[in-house]
Amino acid sequence: MSATWKNNIEISIFGESHGKAIGVLLGNLPSGIILDKEFIHQEMQRRAPGKNKMSTARVEKDEVEIMSGVLEGKTTGAPLMAMIYNNDQHSKDYSVLKTHMRPGHSDYPAYIKYLGFNDVRGGGHFSGRISAPIVFAGAIAKLILKQKGIEIVGHMSAIENIQDDLFETTITKQTVQLLQEQVYPVLNKAIYSKMQEAIETARMDQDSVGGKIECAILGIPAGIGEPFFDSIESHLASLMFSVPAVKGIHFGNRQISQLKGSQANDCYVYQGEKVTCLTNNNGGITGGISNGMPIIFEVALKPTPSISKQQNTINVETKENTTLEVHGRHDPCIVPRAIVVIEAMAAITMLDFMR
Repeated sequence: MSATWKNNIEISIFGESHGKAIGVLLGNLPSGIILDKEFIHQEMQRRAPGKNKMSTARVEKDEVEIMSGVLEGKTTGAPLMAMIYNNDQHSKDYSVLKTHMRPGHSDYPAYIKYLGFNDVRGGGHFSGRISAPIVFAGAIAKLILKQKGIEIVGHMSAIENIQDDLFETTITKQTVQLLQEQVYPVLNKAIYSKMQEAIETARMDQDSVGGKIECAILGIPAGIGEPFFDSIESHLASLMFSVPAVKGIHFGNRQISQLKGSQANDCYVYQGEKVTCLTNNNGGITGGISNGMPIIFEVALKPTPSISKQQNTINVETKENTTLEVHGRHDPCIVPRAIVVIEAMAAITMLDFMR
């Protein structure tokens, strides 16, 4: 089972949802980076479960213990290893999943691939819980990028069929601040209560809902990236699809395929000595390379597959058709807690390009 991503920087994740601990090993980080513990803690808390009815009732502090690669609060250049200990496992809730395959989850393909030896408790290594160490890695990447004037910010652009506003061509500091001040950020605050209601309705119906997250990368200069296989889109998409529940990604204008070339093209203009574009339909990337505009992309996340509503499935032990009601503690919607995960993956991607 591979759990390593490697390019200019290296990331290895490890652990299971109900194991003793989860964690990450980061290689080829620059030395001398000051780790802002308060910022890292805030980022971890954005993803942490158990805050309200919009997330799972599982309570984890997600406190990070750094085991190597840091001395006196600064990176040494050696591989940085971080551990997050699990404290609130209810493993007995998952005993039936050794034989009964959850629809929409990894259970059946993992059962086939790993000959039934895979850990099914809470999804094991396939669980969204493994995104916690990714958030830690993303927090470090954000700290490094911030020194280069690069910021990353996201918001819930949709929950089920409820749509938030989308980023405009020019993203102001006020917009960034507006999103950073919210626990579950939206651009149009009036829409938040409707999103919350949709999630609560699904929860009460023992069901779940999906949604979308729009993310902006600000401050990337023109000329970053490569064409074809090493395009910014290729690398971002690769890491975004590593996030559990992500099923789609779109860069720039959602309707760009419906536009004529004269409408879709982002025309260049000088503002003093600075080159900018009148629009940003291409999401800040053309030819796989940054053009100086904000990099904008949107990911689609499916509904949480583990639901208490009865569903049809199979029993791989008896080889019979049966039904399943998944017990345990699950998010009725993963989108609110996934925003910081998407930002983290974006930060890791751009740090890799800028390294």
